Amino acid sequence: MINTGPTPTAQDINQKQTNYRWTICGLIFFATTINYLDRVVISLLKPSLEKDFNWTETDYSNLVVVFQAAYALGMLGIGGIIDKIGTKKGYALSLTLWSIVGVATAFAKTTFGFGLARAALGLSEAGNFPAAIKTVAEWFPKKERAFATGIFNSGTNIGAIVAPLTVPFIAENYGWQWAFILTGATGVIWLVLWLTIYEKPAAHKSVSASELAYINSDADERAEETVAEGAPKVSWFKLLTFRPTWAFFFGKLLTDPIWWFYLFWLPAFLKAQYGLQGTDLALPVAMVYTIASVGSVFGGWLPLNFTRNGMSIFRARKTSMFIYALCALPVVFAQWLGSMNIWLAVLIIGFAASAHQAWSANIFTTVSDMFPRRAVASVTGIGGMAGAFGGILIARLAGKLFDYYKGLGHIETGYYIMFIICGFAYLTAWSVMHLLVPKFKTISISE
Repeated sequence: MINTGPTPTAQDINQKQTNYRWTICGLIFFATTINYLDRVVISLLKPSLEKDFNWTETDYSNLVVVFQAAYALGMLGIGGIIDKIGTKKGYALSLTLWSIVGVATAFAKTTFGFGLARAALGLSEAGNFPAAIKTVAEWFPKKERAFATGIFNSGTNIGAIVAPLTVPFIAENYGWQWAFILTGATGVIWLVLWLTIYEKPAAHKSVSASELAYINSDADERAEETVAEGAPKVSWFKLLTFRPTWAFFFGKLLTDPIWWFYLFWLPAFLKAQYGLQGTDLALPVAMVYTIASVGSVFGGWLPLNFTRNGMSIFRARKTSMFIYALCALPVVFAQWLGSMNIWLAVLIIGFAASAHQAWSANIFTTVSDMFPRRAVASVTGIGGMAGAFGGILIARLAGKLFDYYKGLGHIETGYYIMFIICGFAYLTAWSVMHLLVPKFKTISISE
């Protein structure tokens, strides 16, 4: 058991105040950026790869499905592995594997080869969010977790911004293979930093006694950590007996697919609607994710502001998520209004993506709000698996819809239908989560 040291005195608090937890938050922001940079490369190379490999819309959707199916499979066990071997080793293992696979994708020679590479990428990338959420639970008190999650989750947007600004240029000048190689290799930088810097707060030399006391200020979690010393890993069967697990499961099942749709089909939508491809995609795609990054940080700030004004954590979380669900609705009109002007479509989709990121910052934090730290990665894995499964369903639907309406010469109708689904997903998810967990309850696990 790690010795956390004596209780800090008033002099300690005044003289030795540190905020090292935000450095750790910066590290997981960097990892999440790399995660999404590696993930979205294929969507930006879609026009070139379609020509080289003669893909249909259904072929492309099948590659998306393969990635998501492997991602869901990875979620089956990765959370439990991270809970067992620890955040430092688990995060490093996951990022190392997905970086290797990202580089290896450059050597795919057939559609089947691409399928294998995408499956391996999905399997290995599954570790990012369970490890990141567990890191936040270890380093932040409950009232700051949504804000910290919003900051690191904005890395999904930064990755999606960097990709269109670099990938098309690399592909046009050096070939699509180098786009996979260079983006995959960026993980080496993070790995060195992570292995050098990361330790748990109680063992970290850069954390003062006052900051450690602040991190561990949630009394229920201090008691749980005492009970958890030497306790076995919590099984999925045990976790599935709790209603909050199912609330998180359905919340992710219904809303994660919307982000997957934006991620993998936004460039295709811009090509179908406006004829954009290659470097022409860079500015509009980057604009969408720039707007989305604002939502990610604001999404974490709003419930923190509510709690500072006297609202309970649970009520602040639920109120914020309802607001974000309403903000997702205007995307219903993205294709219709966007037919008038490309930038109107970009703004509407960007606002919807921003609403998703705000929602995401909070739905992730509901896990660490209600579950003890030793179960956080496992529950996050369960929800991640559900979200990936939902992504499979929406990818299959999108591929079939777009091939059908493309055959009729009206592919825009397929996008209109998909944007309606995107708009109403969050209110549906919020309602289901509210029915399952109408009141806050901290879960106590004993095995």
